[in-house]
Parts: sequence; structure tokens; C-alpha cells
Amino acid sequence: MRIITLIENFVNGGNLQSEHGLSLYIETDRQKILFDTGQSGLFLQNALKLGISIENIDTLVLSHGHYDHAGGLYHFLERNKKANVFAKREVFDPKYRSDGTFNGIQKNDDLLKNRLFYVDEITELDEEVFIIPNIPIHHPVDTHYNGFLKSINTEMVADKFDDELFMVLKQQNQINIITACSHRGITNICQTASDYFKLQTNLILGGFHMKDCTTEQYLHITHYLRMLQPKMLAICHCTGIEKFADFRCECESRLFYNFTGNVVDL
Repeated sequence: MRIITLIENFVNGGNLQSEHGLSLYIETDRQKILFDTGQSGLFLQNALKLGISIENIDTLVLSHGHYDHAGGLYHFLERNKKANVFAKREVFDPKYRSDGTFNGIQKNDDLLKNRLFYVDEITELDEEVFIIPNIPIHHPVDTHYNGFLKSINTEMVADKFDDELFMVLKQQNQINIITACSHRGITNICQTASDYFKLQTNLILGGFHMKDCTTEQYLHITHYLRMLQPKMLAICHCTGIEKFADFRCECESRLFYNFTGNVVDL
């Protein structure tokens, strides 16, 4: 298996471009999967430079309905004519910041026709490749809802990110957890995966939404990860570069920043 980061907040040299967002290309022996699309079509340009054929991608998985993860959806669908799109039913709920700024994505029924599939339960996309759509809150301290709202029947309510999902790649009696923003909490995501698979965690890759976390949240997350003992942590996007630096001082796992263009072979 191979994971290539097509777009992320930072890029480390080369001729690639970055933006605030996330898009990951996952390749197995039988499937080519896109996990999120960043906020624009910029990931398409990076894919071309990296030698990745967007037209040959089999499946698109949307982690949640924020613009920086699904904003490139229709750019992708205009280029790729075969991939099915997997997401939760709430992914197109109108989402806003607390200042009233629209933060979600609009639904284009024409481009999504016959291609959109809602995920309500754990779904095996391919042998040992899973979508996990439900994230119970095992650890209430580790949730990241502040400043996010959504509109339900014209009423603004707190967004609890019922649309959030994550992926698990199972390999050699280990699991690799792929997350995007972890609004429902990276420790809740890891606990969900551990409870279901009951296997050692090899890799956790994605955004932990820790940039503006409280001291209590930081201590909880770092304590949990020390107890979980994943072999590798690939931090990026909404984790925050400052928190990445803090992690380097105390992390017992192999830690690296998952920048635009980074390649992880499993």
C-alpha cells in the first residue's frame, strides 16, 4: 500500500503547490482511492506532477463536508468519469463558521448522479480497506466543535460533525488509521478503530485539529497516544505546526510531518 499527499497546508520544496486543505491518494494492489479533495482543483495539478492519473482513480471518500476537504469535489468529477463517491448522509448539510461565513459545500445533483453512495455502517471497499462512518465519543474532552455551526431546518445549531468518517487500512495484523480533521477527536477515532479491529496500530496519519486546543485536550491526547503506542505518527493540516513541534519533544513513536508530496509506503 502507498499513501501520497496530494495537497496539504505546506510543501517542502519541489514544484508542487500547497493550500489550506487535505487530499490523500491511496493505492493498494487492486484499488486507487482518493481521500478528500482539498479546497480547490489544485490537487489535480499536483497529481499530474507526481505521475498520478486522476482518471484512473476508482473511489473517492469524503471525510466530512467542509470546503477545505471537499471543495475540489466537482473538479474531480469533471475529470474522473468512473469513481464512486462515498460519504455520510450529512455531508451536504449547510455548514458555517460562528461569524456566519459559509464553510461547507453545495450539492450538485447532476455531477453526483449515480455516483454518490451514503455510508451508514462500516464498509469494506476492498480487501483490508475500510470506511468507518460512526465515531462514538469515548473521550468527551477530545472534541473540536467550537466555532462551527450548521443549518438544520433554517435553524443554526452547533455542528457535532455527524458527517465525519475515517478510513482504516489493515495490513499484517496491524491497522493504519487515516483521518482528515478529527473534529470528533483523534482519541475517539483511535478508540473506535481499536475496539473494532483489536489490533496493534501501526500508523496514524492526518489532521488532529489541535491547533487551538486547550492544555487539557493536549495532555489527554498525548497521554492517550503514549498508551496506544502507534509505531508511526504522520501529523498534518489542522494539527498545527506548533503542536507538531511540541509532539517532537515527547512523542515515543516515529513522528514526521505529512506535507504536500510526501509518500508513505506500508
